[in-house]
Amino acid sequence: MTGRFFDDWSVGDRLDHPIRRTVTETDNLLFTTMTHNPQPLHLDAEYASRTEFGRIVVNGTFTFALMIGISVAETTLGTLVANLGYDKLVMPKPVFIGDTLRVESEVLSLRPSKSRPDAGLATFAHRAINQRNDVVCACERTALLQRRPA
Repeated sequence: MTGRFFDDWSVGDRLDHPIRRTVTETDNLLFTTMTHNPQPLHLDAEYASRTEFGRIVVNGTFTFALMIGISVAETTLGTLVANLGYDKLVMPKPVFIGDTLRVESEVLSLRPSKSRPDAGLATFAHRAINQRNDVVCACERTALLQRRPA
């Protein structure tokens, strides 16, 4: 377990997650087809070549899932009760096959749970950033975390 308990966080804590990930064609193809997304912008190189991007754009829900996944080890691994919601999701720049993404997280707010004395709510801001330092995905995630056992 490497995640932190609710009591171990402070508002303003920032993390630069050590995992970096280069997005591959296989990642995009498998994720897009497994989720039954027929969008040719993600699957058809000929079609995508005629768009403003000139090439395949990686499926945004893959980018979102990768961003959250990278953040888990240092935030909620082993301490999560439940993810309660994702808010303010934005994808300001496209991700292309071959882009390498890194993730930053920051604690925005903390409050003890009203219904569970053994847990608290932490809201994180997560940002995925490519090798050009462009933010490609960002959101706020509210997680119900275990409190440190007595």
